[in-house]
Formats: sequence, C-alpha cells, structure tokens
Amino acid sequence: MTTDVEPGPHAGEPKQHEQGLAQRLNWLRAGVLGANDGIVSTAGIVVGVAGATTDRAAIVVAGVAGLVAGAMSMAAGEYVSVSTQRDSEQALLRQEARELRDDPEDELAELAGLYVERGLDDELALEVARQLTAKDALAAHAEVELGIDPDELTSPWHAAGASMVAFTLGALLPLLTITLVPAGARLWVTVAAVAVALALTGFSSARLGHAPPGRAVVRNVAGGLLAMAVTYAVGSAVGTGSGL
Repeated sequence: MTTDVEPGPHAGEPKQHEQGLAQRLNWLRAGVLGANDGIVSTAGIVVGVAGATTDRAAIVVAGVAGLVAGAMSMAAGEYVSVSTQRDSEQALLRQEARELRDDPEDELAELAGLYVERGLDDELALEVARQLTAKDALAAHAEVELGIDPDELTSPWHAAGASMVAFTLGALLPLLTITLVPAGARLWVTVAAVAVALALTGFSSARLGHAPPGRAVVRNVAGGLLAMAVTYAVGSAVGTGSGL
C-alpha cells in the first residue's frame, strides 16, 4: 500500500494513524478471542462436571477453579509472548540507533530509498528523509524500515491484564448461568447461552478481521457445542463409574 508523504513537520502522519488504528483493532480482536476462550473452556468444565453430578457446590468449585486457572494461564502466556516481542523490538531499535550513530549518511540514503520504493521521486524522497531525520532519526527509520513506533511499544503488563480480564468476562457467562438456573433446566439454558455468546464472539472477530462472518459463526458455535458435548459425555461416564 502506497502512502503519499509530503515534506514538512507532519510527514508520515497518515501511516502513523493507520498503524494506531490497526493496533487498536488487534487489541480489540485479542480481547474478543480471549473472551471466547473463557466461554468455551469454562463451559466445557461446568458442563462436564454437571454430567457427573447435580451438586451445585461441586459445579461452582470446578467452574471457579477453571476460571482462575484459565485467566492466570492466559495472562502468563500473553505476558511471556509480548515480553519476547518487546525484547526483539528493543534489540532492533538499539541496532538501528548504532547504525545511525556510526554511519548517518548511509542511513539517510537508505531512508530516502525506502520512500522512493513507496512512490516518491528521488528529490522529494531525499528531502522528506532529511526533514524526518532532523526531527527524530530513530523514529523515522523505525517506522519505515522496521514498522515499529519507539514511543508505543506494547506493555507486557497491559497485555497480560487485558487478556486476564477478557478471559474472566467470558468465563463468567457459563459459570453464572449453570449456577443460577434451577437444576432441571441448567444444562440446556447454559448450552443455549453459550451458543449465543459464541455466535456473537465469532461474528465480532470475523468483522474485526474483515472475514465473512457466516462461516466464522458456524465454526465458533460448532466448536463450542462439540467441546461441551465431549466434556458432558466424559463427565457422565466418570460420574456413573464412580457412583456419583
């Protein structure tokens, strides 16, 4: 995609705005997927336990344990993943800073060449490169060459917290449903509530990813229903075998 860049203090802003929007959409999509994981995994646990016993306390304990374990796992995984990404980005920025310090002329020519590849003529590309280098050489190279904004590196703690919250919110739906609904209807009400929630998360993730929502919804709901069916069957078999 070619972005027209005019010389001046605001050169490069359209691309920065696009990157900012893309980052926000990625965060939103990650939140939807985290909530989806919470719905499916917790629904599988509580429905599986419900297949083994009608004891509300046992179902609640299993559901809460699954919610806490899943939320912590999601947070830890996101923290490790984003920390690794951040470490890599910082290493690239340090390397770029060394190159700018040791060979600024070649780096200026490289930046101008990158703008030529984006569609600017040689003279304009060089002028844009000079102005951006004078303003913030590292930011200019990081944005165009590496696709990194040095001022907006993702925080591992923020990512971990967001992932934990999204998973918890998703997990609360099946947990509260199967806990609050009377025993005679709890299974089917929970399955219906989970199916609706998965349809919504499937639709949302597809729209955020610019994909056709129909197939995404079907896959999401079918996967969730399959998970609950399997865990219910296992719970029923275990419960029967153990005399519950």
